[in-house]
Amino acid sequence: MAPKTLVFLVTEDWFFASHFFKRALAAKAAGWRVILVAKSGEASVGIRAAGIEVIPVAFDRRRTNPFPELLFTLKLAALYRSLRPDLVHHVALKPILIGGLAARLAGVKAIVNAPVGLGFVFSSDRVLAKILKPFVSLLLRFTLSPKNARVVFENPDDLEELRRRGMVRSGAGVLIRGAGVDIDEFAPAPEPPLPVRVILIARMIREKGVADFVEAARILRRRNIGAQFLLVGAPDRGNANALTEAELRGWEQEGLAQWLGPRKDIAALLRGAHIACQPSSYREGLPKSALEAMASGKPLVATDIPGCREAVIDGETGFLVPPREPLALADALQKLIEAPELRACMGKAGRLRAEQHFADAIICHQTLLVYEALKDR
Repeated sequence: MAPKTLVFLVTEDWFFASHFFKRALAAKAAGWRVILVAKSGEASVGIRAAGIEVIPVAFDRRRTNPFPELLFTLKLAALYRSLRPDLVHHVALKPILIGGLAARLAGVKAIVNAPVGLGFVFSSDRVLAKILKPFVSLLLRFTLSPKNARVVFENPDDLEELRRRGMVRSGAGVLIRGAGVDIDEFAPAPEPPLPVRVILIARMIREKGVADFVEAARILRRRNIGAQFLLVGAPDRGNANALTEAELRGWEQEGLAQWLGPRKDIAALLRGAHIACQPSSYREGLPKSALEAMASGKPLVATDIPGCREAVIDGETGFLVPPREPLALADALQKLIEAPELRACMGKAGRLRAEQHFADAIICHQTLLVYEALKDR
C-alpha cells in the first residue's frame, strides 16, 4: 500500500525548519510521505536531506494585491490536484486563506489549519491592519473550519477568540501548546559568572518589543543597575515592521544593548545568560524562544498577552508585565537582576513546566493524533 501523503503549506522554509520540522519527521517515521510547499531558501537543503520533499513556490508575505494572490491560489490548486494529498497542513493566516481556497478547488480530503497566533491583522492598530481585518475575517469564516478540517491553536486565548467570532465550528478546535522544544539540547546549566545578562531572542521586528527592551535597559542604567542586554535575531526582510540595522547598531553605540545578529548556537547563548525576556506587543501563538528559555532553566519576563501568558506563570516561572510599558518591564527585570535565589527558583519551575507541557515528544504525539483522526475520514 502506498503511504498517505501529507503536504505542509508554509510561507518560508526557515519557519518550517524552526517550528514544524520535528513534527514532519514524526509523521515521516509514522509512515507518511511528507512534502513541504514553501518559498525555498537555505533551510531547504537540510529539509531535503532528512527525506522531506520540497516544492518551491513564490510566496510573498507582504503582498496584499488580490489579483496576484488569486493567480497564486489557482496555481496552488493545480499543484494540490497533481499531488493528491490525503492531508494538507496550512501554517499561519496567509497559507490558511490561500491554501483553504486552493484545497476546496482541488477537492482535498482533509485539512489541518494552524494560525500560530493571530498576529498583525488582529492586534495592530495600524491603518493597514484595520483595513485588512474585515476582509481577512470574512475569508477565515470560509476557509478556517470546513467540515473536513481541524484548527490547531497554540494558546487557549486565540481558540476562544475565534470561537467567539464564529470562525471555528464546534469540535474543530484543538489546543497544542506551541512548536515544542528539545529538552535535551535546551537543558539547565550552572548559572554563569556575573555580570547578569538579559537576553531577547526573536526576529528583529517592532512587534517583538525590541524597542521596549532597549528602553528598559536605559531605565536600569539610570538606576545604576549593572546588567548586560543582548539581542539575538535578524531583521525580518519580509515584514513591513522590521527594525533596521542602523537602529540596532545605534543602540549598540549607546551602550544599551549588544546585537549579536542571527545565531544558530541558541542553546549555548541561553546557558551564558541569566534572564530571558519576551516583551512582544502583538498576539503570539506561543513563542518558541520562550519555550527554549524555560527548558534551559531561565526565568522569563514576558508581556501579559495571548501566547506569552501561556508560557509564563506569573510569580512562579517568571513575571508578566503589560505590553508597551518599558517601566514595568524594567521593574520586573530589576527584581531578577538583584535576586539570584529568585532566578534559580523560577528557572527550576520553568524547566519543570517545559518538561511537562512543551517537550518535542509531547507536541509531536498530539499532532500525530490529529493527523490520524483525519486521514481516514
